[in-house]
Amino acid sequence: MKIALVHDYLTQRGGAERVFELLCKRYPEADIFTSLYDPQKTIDLGDRIVNTTFLQKIPGAAKYFRAMAPLYFPAFRALDLQDYDLIISSSTSFAKAVRKNPNARHICFCHNVTRFLWDTATYLREYGDYRYFAPLIEQVFQVMRKVDLKYAQEPDLYIANSSVVARRIENIYGKKAMMVNYPIDTSKFVFSDIKDEYYLASARMISYKRLDIIVEAFNWLGWRLLISGDGPELERLKSKALKNIVFLGHVSDRTRKDLFSKAKSIIVAALEDYGLVPVEANASGTPVIAYGAGGVLDTQIPGETGVFFKRQTPESLQTALLEANSISWDYDRIRNHAVANFSENAFFGKVEQIINQACGGHQIFI
Repeated sequence: MKIALVHDYLTQRGGAERVFELLCKRYPEADIFTSLYDPQKTIDLGDRIVNTTFLQKIPGAAKYFRAMAPLYFPAFRALDLQDYDLIISSSTSFAKAVRKNPNARHICFCHNVTRFLWDTATYLREYGDYRYFAPLIEQVFQVMRKVDLKYAQEPDLYIANSSVVARRIENIYGKKAMMVNYPIDTSKFVFSDIKDEYYLASARMISYKRLDIIVEAFNWLGWRLLISGDGPELERLKSKALKNIVFLGHVSDRTRKDLFSKAKSIIVAALEDYGLVPVEANASGTPVIAYGAGGVLDTQIPGETGVFFKRQTPESLQTALLEANSISWDYDRIRNHAVANFSENAFFGKVEQIINQACGGHQIFI
């Protein structure tokens, strides 16, 4: 059984990339494909060979990977995967477009439908370039939506990370999806029942993450907030923040796990399709304060592992912060919830059973 693992692009380290890292570790003999690869900015693949597309040869493409959007579909279509029996793609956008031979199976771990195409206003809100060139960009996106729908039919089976994403796949692509909550590597997180006097937000600095809401809420409260991550929204957010808010930029995995374990709470203001950050926070024994929609409804227990706020506004978040501050959290219980429900063994047990069934009942994985 010859396996190919395919990911949209390896130029950052977000939740989708951490899931792909687990797939790479689970299948060490599989070949890895992606459009663009920047080993300094993404997951650690050791000495594994990473096969890339023609985009890798374009100067600056890895740095300005979002600007390459119209070129990704042809780049993935140009990959030669005819010799592989099983293709496992990890995609929020483009990797699902790869071609296979007629006898192969393609299983797509779909983290979301192509968000910038199907939720453009939210995803690109407040991007300066989008505001100035919106009419032209929309014309390009209209063409890309048709292409996205066409190539969304390529996978034989979709696996969604949450019930929300499964519904989107069916509604937009017309494809049924199995729902399996994605796991975390619990060995990468340390438990602490002693919390420091700070709150933490950990996210890419892009508009749909709604870090602006978090900044405004903490400006008003005056509580200490640390924000880790990088992205195009960084300078704008810094300009709005008061002195109680500290921007850490990109942090190492070691620093990240220490921050997670000692934070009073992790704050998530985005409508996340699934969201690994809340589960990672719980694995550290840390409660979550999150916008109460999307994937957190699958992973969090209100009052036990976290608190939800109802609206994406600073006022609603402030109310949730005050509520969370009044709760006597059982940090051991929070940690146990994450370990029991989101382990790698439980995840791959479900996934490999699904893949075996998709491959005609043959025992591909034992």
